[in-house]
Amino acid sequence: MTAATLDIHMTDDDLTRALRVDARRGLSASPKWLPPKWFYDARGSALFEQITELPEYYPTRTERALLQRVVGDIARVAQAEVLVELGAGSAVKTRLLLTALSAHAPLRAYVPQDVSSSALRAAADAVAAEFPGLAVHGVVSDFTDTLETLPHDGRRMIAFLGSTLGNLIPEERAGFLARIHHVLAPGEFLLLGVGLIIEPTILVPAYDDAAGITAEFNRNVLHVLNSRLRADFVPEKFRHVAVWDSANGWIEMRLEATEDMTVTVADLDLTVGFGRGEQIRTEVSAKFRVAGLDAELAHAGFATRRVWTDSDDRFALILAERR
Repeated sequence: MTAATLDIHMTDDDLTRALRVDARRGLSASPKWLPPKWFYDARGSALFEQITELPEYYPTRTERALLQRVVGDIARVAQAEVLVELGAGSAVKTRLLLTALSAHAPLRAYVPQDVSSSALRAAADAVAAEFPGLAVHGVVSDFTDTLETLPHDGRRMIAFLGSTLGNLIPEERAGFLARIHHVLAPGEFLLLGVGLIIEPTILVPAYDDAAGITAEFNRNVLHVLNSRLRADFVPEKFRHVAVWDSANGWIEMRLEATEDMTVTVADLDLTVGFGRGEQIRTEVSAKFRVAGLDAELAHAGFATRRVWTDSDDRFALILAERR
């Protein structure tokens, strides 16, 4: 078995510097905001894994079941020699793609990308052990600005699953898709997993579960600020809020102050006041219509080759070819 290798393009110090920039900008803004990527320290990642098993949270199990059903078709169309996965995490769903690509295509390498070197090392080593004939080359980076670091030795398919595309607002999405287009060569593929617009009575509970796991996950961003920037948030004094914004087609997660308070972020020499009821937007999770996303892909220079949806039209897998 060939051992997995890792390229480090983002260190823990780089993460802290990026958090400092985001925290200063977001907490000084009106209204206040923080990017969702800061949910995911070790505790946040564990909480999210719990969320994926909740009865209300349909996206993960729906995407997995859909992928199981169509993965052979994906492999036959893409004929990828290299599978690149952005935001790989534990790479659980990836096994389906790797198995199908190995059976239907000349797959040579798997390139998982993530910001966490420890999580990526564990995932890469596990895949290397499970697929001994496959070269596994992890890339520790931030997918939003280091796409050019991805290897390009063979016909690639970039997989971006788990509805993560929805965390980008339209302007960010347009820039991201344009950068993917720049990185890929003509004839290479992008595989997207996205949530579709459905009735709010099903959508909202997926982000506001009865057990309160999502609420604790939301508040974890405050724990991250406390531990990495020496802030003195009291997370329990913030209420989890999830709302459907029909005009923008997205769920917003927010944290709402339950009383007037002042918070100090020592490493930024920053004092932040909160009025009772004031909110911090912590996540946007856009949902899509297939025609709308097809137009966004076309604008970025992609041709949609195949679209698969589940039987309830809650989730879609879209395979697009770089023109």
